[in-house]
Amino acid sequence: MKIAVLMGSPNRKGSTAILVENFTKGAEEAGHSVEVIDVCHADIHPCTGCVRCGYEGPCVQKDDVEMIRRQLLAADMVVFATPLYYYGMSAQLKTAVDRFCAYNSSLNSRHLKSALLTAAWNADGWTFDALEAHYKTLVRYINFEDCGMVLGYGCGTPSMTKYSRYPQEAYLLGKNL
Repeated sequence: MKIAVLMGSPNRKGSTAILVENFTKGAEEAGHSVEVIDVCHADIHPCTGCVRCGYEGPCVQKDDVEMIRRQLLAADMVVFATPLYYYGMSAQLKTAVDRFCAYNSSLNSRHLKSALLTAAWNADGWTFDALEAHYKTLVRYINFEDCGMVLGYGCGTPSMTKYSRYPQEAYLLGKNL
């Protein structure tokens, strides 16, 4: 299976990166190929809502979204990886997701598998409620097949994350696909 990871953390060595590294290791050991797309350091502009794409592209904006589009449409699975920022995904990942508008029909017809990897400082039971709801809505709307979520409670620093159970959960999610 070909997996595209949308890496939504601007911190290349942070808690989210630890989860992505472990997921990738497990998935590759299971024979899958993984491409990590760094949406935080890509040239991606917000959707303007002009709808010139007709919901099936091309987008009038000339940025890295076309490259992301090609990678997602060639994949069998998309993984959303993000730190929890004010109870949602990072702005960088949200910007990339908003641009799905320009190839919505193609994405929908692919029936991709999907997963969510996320980490937060908070450890309260309700910490991920809003992000989980958003992710599940995307899964339903874009016709993805949810393969699981790793919700890293209490992962405020890379060392906290490294010594938590969540890297192993991410590894097993990838390994058991």
